[in-house]
Amino acid sequence: MRSRGLLGDLVLFVLWSVLRRTAGSAARALPSISDDIPFRLAWSGPEVILPTTGALYKEDNYVIMTTVDKEKYKCLLPLLPNENEEEEGDYKGPTPVELLEPLFKQSSCSYRIESYWTYEVCHGKYIRQYHEEKDMTQRINTQEYFLGNLLKKSPLREAGEQQEEKAKEESLKKVPAKNIDGQKTPYYPVEMGNGTPCSLKQNKPRMSTVMYICHPEARHEILSITEITTCEYEVMILTPLLCNHPQYRYRASPVNDIFCQSLPGSPLRPHSLDKFLEQQQELMKTSFTRAKEEETQASEEKFSSAHKPITIATQQSLTSGHISKLTDDQLIKEFLSGSYCFHGGVGWWKYEFCYGKYVHQYHEDKESGKTTTIVVGTWKKEEHIEWAKKKNVAVSHVPKADNTQSVKMVSHFYGNGDVCDLNEKPRQVIVKLKCKESESPHAVTLYMLEPHVCQYILGVESPVICKILDTADENGLLSVPD
Repeated sequence: MRSRGLLGDLVLFVLWSVLRRTAGSAARALPSISDDIPFRLAWSGPEVILPTTGALYKEDNYVIMTTVDKEKYKCLLPLLPNENEEEEGDYKGPTPVELLEPLFKQSSCSYRIESYWTYEVCHGKYIRQYHEEKDMTQRINTQEYFLGNLLKKSPLREAGEQQEEKAKEESLKKVPAKNIDGQKTPYYPVEMGNGTPCSLKQNKPRMSTVMYICHPEARHEILSITEITTCEYEVMILTPLLCNHPQYRYRASPVNDIFCQSLPGSPLRPHSLDKFLEQQQELMKTSFTRAKEEETQASEEKFSSAHKPITIATQQSLTSGHISKLTDDQLIKEFLSGSYCFHGGVGWWKYEFCYGKYVHQYHEDKESGKTTTIVVGTWKKEEHIEWAKKKNVAVSHVPKADNTQSVKMVSHFYGNGDVCDLNEKPRQVIVKLKCKESESPHAVTLYMLEPHVCQYILGVESPVICKILDTADENGLLSVPD
């Protein structure tokens, strides 16, 4: 499965590689290029019509670019504002530490399911990475590592005490930011050490930086967990708590156009670029053996957005839709019968999951009105039961206060998808259904991962699933609750 973001980055790289700067007395110094500021080349032809809003342009702020084929272009550069001028004024509200304190006092935990590992972030306490697997006696064995610990009476307050005297100064300093999918995103870091010793680093304890990011509609979800170097991790958490602080609010980073005007004797845009784009289109057409086209559905009312990520969704992660407000009983019956499907996804590919039927990956072309669909997996009860009887955990439990257990998650096997060009085998997907509480009782979150070539994990989280998980039998098969 390929992301459109990768193709976009490649195209931008080629655009800059196609052009090289000419030497001469009229040469101008190029501005510094930062990953935090996205740019886009616009091929305007012999005449340039500049936009009346957005970035400013001046006629003398340009460079002359020449391709390897001696094609010449005059490229106007945008004037970028000074960050220090974006927002002035004294903020006298709570510090980031004070804003996040309620999350730590609640002793709440967030979870993320990936291909092999499940991650548990209990805010202000610990980060745990674990995997459950059945042995020959069907007993579940757990392999776990702690990626960081703060097991103290008041973890956030202790962290805050070390910075309390500097809190006012820090609020005036430049807030750290990270480039996430081309967007400059401010965050508040919380360090966690004292994790499980790492054998690859002379048994030094694992450590993590938890990066809290403002998102007004989030529910403290784990956006991503990345091992940036051996046994050191970055954990991104979306939370609405920081949004009351002006320096941590998300600001859109508009794409800044660089207008390239063809000079006499040069084509509208470089021939080598046109050739490259044609090759990419051919690759997209032939990548999948059973791609098929369908008419785009006219109405998408059932799946209006309930949680729009900060375009931060590069990890094929954290994408939400909204189910129309049927009654709970009717919705559950239609979901379990496969007649009511969940949709989600951000970027080039979207996903459709119909319980007990199939998982599809599709792309809608707005210009042609056509849809390209790939069958990721189809349901066969016998194949799933055979899969569950192996060393695969179809049902995961969590202990309750009364020493009983409740079902935390079920996993289903969908095989016999479209044949993969890369290994000439049918695609297959493990669907992980998990309860996720939300203020919106009908919200659903979908995310897709590809741990191995054409073998996928589809995470499905919703309050709707909370109502049916405890009906799971030993093979994880669900039924309508009594």
